[in-house]
Amino acid sequence: MPEIIVFLGPSLDRESARKFCDAEYRPPAARGDMLRAAADGARIIGLIDGVFFQECAVAHREILSVLRAGVKVIGASSMGALRAAELDTLGMEGVGDVYRLYKEGVLESDDEVALIFDPVYFIPASEPLVNIRCTVRRAREAGVIGRECAEQLINRAKALYFPDRTYDTIVSVAGNEVIEAELRRFSRFVKTSACDLKREDAIRALHRIREISIGLPG
Repeated sequence: MPEIIVFLGPSLDRESARKFCDAEYRPPAARGDMLRAAADGARIIGLIDGVFFQECAVAHREILSVLRAGVKVIGASSMGALRAAELDTLGMEGVGDVYRLYKEGVLESDDEVALIFDPVYFIPASEPLVNIRCTVRRAREAGVIGRECAEQLINRAKALYFPDRTYDTIVSVAGNEVIEAELRRFSRFVKTSACDLKREDAIRALHRIREISIGLPG
């Protein structure tokens, strides 16, 4: 009977995840998956990744049912951050920067964390907008790009449908003669310094889950 079940996909590879927390790792959660996890005996459920548009997403009432059953639910990084920001006053615990940004209203749309990924190996095939925002901000802080270039990159990224959001595509549609040199610098910056907030938050969540599990009664 698994004490800890974590729904994880493109936010963090499972080999890395197991270094931070010994758990049963399941694919991104769809509607009904958390109820099944609770029925399987989980005492802690980590909701990191979940489906958005492919299938029905995890419902609020489902999470509330799991909480009422006495299961501890931790949310972070992606779908977990979104649901935790909505349900933290009702018992779900949120972890990380993405959760905080949703909670504070800086982020509002599901689209901020959406991406496409390989359905077998969960390798991301596009870049979530929340990561793009962070990368552009850091590039500007580092002097790689200026304000106009940063604004163009974000605006073009927002205008793209989420499966089309890659750094190469964003740079290609943001180009003009004024910022061409900055875009080349940004492309080089991305190769070594791109943000991955979702990965960082997934790791934070696993640390938190491990911490909670140590305190569980036998």
